[in-house]
Amino acid sequence: MTLVQLEYIVALDTHRHFSAAAVACFVTQPTLSMQIQKLEEELGVKIFDRSKQPVLPTDYGIDIIRQARKILAERDMLLEMVDEKKGIIHGELKIGIIPTLAPYLLPLFIHTFTKKFAAVKLQVSEYTTDQIIQKLKEGNIDVGILVTPLHEQGIKEEPLFYEEMLAYVSKNNEVFKKTYVLPKDIDPGKLWLLEEGHCFRSQILNLCELRKPSSEGGHFEYEAGSLETLRRMVDLYDGITILPELATLDMSSKQQACLRYFKSPAPVREVSMVTHRNYVKRRLVEVLKQQIEMAIPDKIKQNKKTKVAPI
Repeated sequence: MTLVQLEYIVALDTHRHFSAAAVACFVTQPTLSMQIQKLEEELGVKIFDRSKQPVLPTDYGIDIIRQARKILAERDMLLEMVDEKKGIIHGELKIGIIPTLAPYLLPLFIHTFTKKFAAVKLQVSEYTTDQIIQKLKEGNIDVGILVTPLHEQGIKEEPLFYEEMLAYVSKNNEVFKKTYVLPKDIDPGKLWLLEEGHCFRSQILNLCELRKPSSEGGHFEYEAGSLETLRRMVDLYDGITILPELATLDMSSKQQACLRYFKSPAPVREVSMVTHRNYVKRRLVEVLKQQIEMAIPDKIKQNKKTKVAPI
């Protein structure tokens, strides 16, 4: 049994396809297949059911692969410990981030991070919260950046900052006349929302207690896939939407005039870095956390954990 063989079975479990796993491991498909077969012969059990498409682990295989992931994680921790003693920071960090954070948070720190840590490769992908949790548990990403609290077993949460939730209001909307907004001021029939699957959508629903029908009927319903689309819909078609603070920082003065703050204590969303309890690359994750916290605007750094909107 070799560490390479363990890497191959983990890769095949991740990709569920021999050719895709071989590409991920930078070997030919026959090489990967032969090494997995050798491991199966040594253990005397079948790790994968090759009759299934996609390829699936057997009952024995599930336990073997789980242990293989732990062994490889310990190997990585050992290597990282040695590098840390030498003062070396290098490697690859796979990051999952939710779409309502990515366009606004990444530009604040990515350039500085890659310039300062040239030997570190960041691989960033946008996923929903559920996808990030699943990929963390499977070991397919190292760290997630999303909104908490999750109350998810096995997932460690480290808050980075708190950003206020603001109303973005059309000039034709009654709320535009107000200095500060209360959740009860928002008419559900005039509220533009993100589509299902976004945690920010559920936060808005909870914040505004939207459990009653609209006070005005309508012939058009639309749920957007991005915050920028929501803002454009308000600009073009009246109504109101809710935006997180980071999404408002680069607005024009004309757009800022459409922002309304909630009455104190203002609702905030808790943005955190999350990892699986068995995660490795601890030094890289800590460096990433430090760089993000340094890049956050001072105004947002001063926000307190007062009224965290539930997910």
